[in-house]
Amino acid sequence: MVDVPPVGSHFSPEYLLLVRNFQLLSFGLSPRDRLKIKRFSKFLNIAVEPMFLDSFPKLKRWYRQHVECIVSTFSGLAHGTTVHQIVNALLNMMFRRINRGIPTSSGSSNSSSIGCEDAYIGLKVPAWDILEATPFALDAALTACAHGSLSPRDLATGLKDLADFLPASLATIVSYFSAEVTRGIWKPAFMNGTDWPSPAANLSSVEQQIKKILAATGVDVPSLAVGGNSPATLPLPLAVLVSLTITYKLDKASERCLTLVGPALNSLAVSCPWPSMPILASLWAQKVRRWNDFIVFSASQTVFHHNNDAVVQLLRSCFTSTLGCSPHASSTGGVGALLGHGFGSHFLGGISPVAPGILYLRVHRSVRDVMFVTEVVLSLLMTSVRDIANSGFPRETVEKLKKTKYSKRYGEASLASAMTRVKLAASLGASLVWISGGLNLIQSLIKEILPSWFISAHGSEQEGTEPGGMLGMLRGYALAYFAMLCGTFAWGVESTSGVASKRRPKILRAHLEFLASALDGKISLGCDWATARAYVLGFISLMVACSPAWVAEVDVDVLKRLAKGLRQLNEEELALALLGHGGVSAMSTAAELILETGS
Repeated sequence: MVDVPPVGSHFSPEYLLLVRNFQLLSFGLSPRDRLKIKRFSKFLNIAVEPMFLDSFPKLKRWYRQHVECIVSTFSGLAHGTTVHQIVNALLNMMFRRINRGIPTSSGSSNSSSIGCEDAYIGLKVPAWDILEATPFALDAALTACAHGSLSPRDLATGLKDLADFLPASLATIVSYFSAEVTRGIWKPAFMNGTDWPSPAANLSSVEQQIKKILAATGVDVPSLAVGGNSPATLPLPLAVLVSLTITYKLDKASERCLTLVGPALNSLAVSCPWPSMPILASLWAQKVRRWNDFIVFSASQTVFHHNNDAVVQLLRSCFTSTLGCSPHASSTGGVGALLGHGFGSHFLGGISPVAPGILYLRVHRSVRDVMFVTEVVLSLLMTSVRDIANSGFPRETVEKLKKTKYSKRYGEASLASAMTRVKLAASLGASLVWISGGLNLIQSLIKEILPSWFISAHGSEQEGTEPGGMLGMLRGYALAYFAMLCGTFAWGVESTSGVASKRRPKILRAHLEFLASALDGKISLGCDWATARAYVLGFISLMVACSPAWVAEVDVDVLKRLAKGLRQLNEEELALALLGHGGVSAMSTAAELILETGS
C-alpha cells in the first residue's frame, strides 16, 4: 500500500536552502536581528551569503543516491569498484558473528575469507562513501533473509551493529526498508515466536482494548477481530524494522534510534493491512508494559485508515457531543464535551474515555479520502440542523403556543436559541474540514462541493417536512456560516499578499457567479428555495459585515448581478451595502439602485 508516505520529510535539501536564502534577504535589517548577529558571532561564524546545493558535492551525491534508494530498485553493482569493496566490508562487519557463510553482494565470492579486522580496515574510508554503499548492503542482507540463508535474529543484530558503527546510516536503513514495504514485493513474515518475535501473548487483548477505546468515543466497529486462527504476519521489511527496534534497550544511548525509527514504523504500520498495527503494538507492549495504554491508544488510529464507517461514526460523535445530544457525553455539549480533558490512564482497568474531538485530532491524518470527510461533514451538518429544528417543544405544544398572546415572543426566543446552536454546528463543521484538508479542500468545497449540493435533490418532500419552513431557513443560514468560516480559515479576511489570498478572487468569483445565476433563474436548484434564499442572504451579509476586502476583489459585473437578484428579494439595503464595498466602478450601479428605490 502507498496511501501514507512512509518516512522522512517532504522537503529536499534544495528547498531547505532556498528557504534559508529567502529568510536571509530580510535578516539583519532590524535592530533585533543585528543584536542577534552580534551576540552569536562570538560563538559561531554565521554566513549570511546565499548557499546552494552545488556547494556541497558530497551531500548532493548522497541525497541523489538516497532518493534512488526510495523510489526504485538497485541496478547491478559493478565488480571491483570502490563501492563494491565497501559493500563487502559492510556485510562482513555486520555479520562477523556468524560462523557459517557471510552474505555478500551480488557476484561476490571471496567476502567470507575476509577477517573481522580486515572488514574494519575496509571501512576506514570517508563516511560519505559508506553511506553510498549502505543501501546495496541492506538489499543483499534482506535478500539473504528472504531466501533463508540469513536468520531474522542475525539480520536485526547486524543492522544494529551497522547503526552503532555509523549512526548516520540509521536514516538510510529506515528509508530503504520503508521503501521496500511500499513496494510490496516481499513475502510476509510469520510472527511465530521462532523466526520472528510473536505477538500472540497479548494480541487479542490489544484488539479488545482498541475496541473499548473506540466504543467509549461512540465508534462501534464490529469487524476489528482477525478471526479464526490465522497466523500473525507482517510485510518482511516491516518485520525487520520492528525486530531492530526491539533489540535496543530503553536508555539514553538508544533514544536516538527510537526517535528516528519510531515515527517511520508507526506510519508504515498504519498503511499496511490490518492487523499490522495491533501486532506492532502487541510486541512493544510486551517489551515495555508501562507504555501499554499509550501504545494501544496510538494503535487505535489505524481503524480510521482502513474503515470509512468508523470515520463517519467519529465525526457524528463530534457533532452530537458538541450539540449536547451524545449518550456518551455527560455534559450538555459545547467545546468541553468535544475536547474533554485529553487522555490518560486515570481509571482502573485502562485508558479513560477519550473525547471525540481529541481522538479526531489524533487520527485525521490517517484518513485517506479527505473529500469523503467533507461530504460526511456537510451531511452531518444538515442532519444536526434538522435535529435542532425538531428539538424544541412537541408539535402540538408549539401549535397551542402560536395561538396565545405570547406566540411572537416564543417564536423569537425559539429562533434565537436555534440559531445559536446552528452557528455552533457550522463552526464545528468548518473546523473539521479545515483540519482535515486545509486550503485545497476548502477551495474545492466553495468552488465545487457546495454548488453541487444546491443543485442535487434535497427537497423537503424527501423528509416529510413543510417546504419554506423553519428547517429550510436554518439549513441555509447554517451553510452560510459554514462556508464563511471555511473561507476565513483558508484566506483570512484582510487584503494580504499571501499565496492563499491570491487564489481568493478566482474562487469567490466562481461561487458568487453561481449564486447570481441561481437568483437569475439560470440554474435549477434541487434544494428548497427557503434554504437557497437563506444561504444567499446569509453569505452575502456575512461577507459585507466581516470581510469587505473579499467584496472589493470580485468583478463588478458579478456584484451588479447579485445586487439585481437581491433587489428582487426585496433586500435593497443589502444590495446597496454590497455595491458600496465594490469600489468606484460599482458606484454608478449603487446610485441607480438608490434612485429606483426612492422613486
